[in-house]
Amino acid sequence: MNAAQPVRGTHDLIGEQQRRHAHVTETARRVTGLYGFDEWATPVFENTSVFARSLGDTSDVVSKEMYTFTDRGGESLTLRPEGTAAICRALVTNGLTQSLPQKVFYAGPMFRYERPQKGRYRQFHQIGAELIGPSEPLADAEVIAMGRDVLGALGIADEVVLELNTLGDTESRTAWRTALVEYFSAHREKLSEDSQVRLEHNPLRILDSKAQADRLLIEDAPLLDQFLNDASRRFWDDLRNGLNAFGVSYTVNPRIVRGLDYYSHTTFEFVTTRLGSQGTVLAGGRYDGLVEEMGGPATPAIGWAGGIERLGMLLEAPPEVVAPVAVIPQGNEAEHRAVQVLTLLRSAGVRAEMAWRGNLKKRMERANKAGASHAVIIGETELAKGTVQLRNLSDGLQQEVRPDDLASLLSHSKKAEQNT
Repeated sequence: MNAAQPVRGTHDLIGEQQRRHAHVTETARRVTGLYGFDEWATPVFENTSVFARSLGDTSDVVSKEMYTFTDRGGESLTLRPEGTAAICRALVTNGLTQSLPQKVFYAGPMFRYERPQKGRYRQFHQIGAELIGPSEPLADAEVIAMGRDVLGALGIADEVVLELNTLGDTESRTAWRTALVEYFSAHREKLSEDSQVRLEHNPLRILDSKAQADRLLIEDAPLLDQFLNDASRRFWDDLRNGLNAFGVSYTVNPRIVRGLDYYSHTTFEFVTTRLGSQGTVLAGGRYDGLVEEMGGPATPAIGWAGGIERLGMLLEAPPEVVAPVAVIPQGNEAEHRAVQVLTLLRSAGVRAEMAWRGNLKKRMERANKAGASHAVIIGETELAKGTVQLRNLSDGLQQEVRPDDLASLLSHSKKAEQNT
């Protein structure tokens, strides 16, 4: 491997990619904040048991994809492959299970050893939200609506479809699991090798298989709807009524599942056709048993996570770079005044830069190359009068102004350009 290249499955975030990435994160942070969610940040690595316990030893993530290593103290650690388990671990270890509900937003890198492809990396980034404490179906509807609003704020709501399903409660899912075991056992020899292992340990995971032989069998497998008890049907009905109240459109997809026992009732995916096989951009569900898996009390929870890279790819255009103001001193004596002007503009929230060498022509060329909107020119005359020359680089108009008036004039100029 060439040491000068990024590690396979990783990528640098520079320029347009970084602007897309930051825009997704900042938008999600803002929208979830409107719903009362606070941001948490957990370590990028945890004790391996946090993920082995929560994701299951037979899952592909645990058995094939986790970056696990033994540190110098002999402890097994894992780079986090997802965010929910770490949030639940943090809830328990910080003694917050008695201070519910907790509304949590997070954003950051995740790590999985898998085949890199469009929109999928070995170090990738996610935004996520977890509502911990409420057990009502209306809470699920609100969390899904919040995900819809994040997509809407990004301008991509029309690019995705919400697919929805129910997993029922434990009683319903146990009856369904028994039926699935009976069905797949009758076709065991046709199952892929991985699914034969899943049949023994977690048959619901077979429904997630991408193997062609498995997909053919899955088409005729029993559906959970046949096994829902009355309580589960009420939850399912109330969830859909809640989504209707929030104005969230959806389609029911009975094949969306979560294979672990602590998942229940709601499961959903926001899916697009624009990214080929990597169509899911934001997904989640209810996981009422995970906090208990982490050593806490039985605690209901609902959440979702979205891939920042995939969401960024759906943006029509990256956020525009704010055009800077170029401060151009003429002569050594003017540089001290230029530094004062730079400080004044930046204190007022104006992006301002100064070229450090060259004559007026060279510095003006650099200002235009940098996409500056205006140039602030300071020469001997301006030094003597305590003024500066403000030149609009789009139309060439120039005026002599006091430094204290620069920020106000630039603000008015920007608003005028936006209105034209």
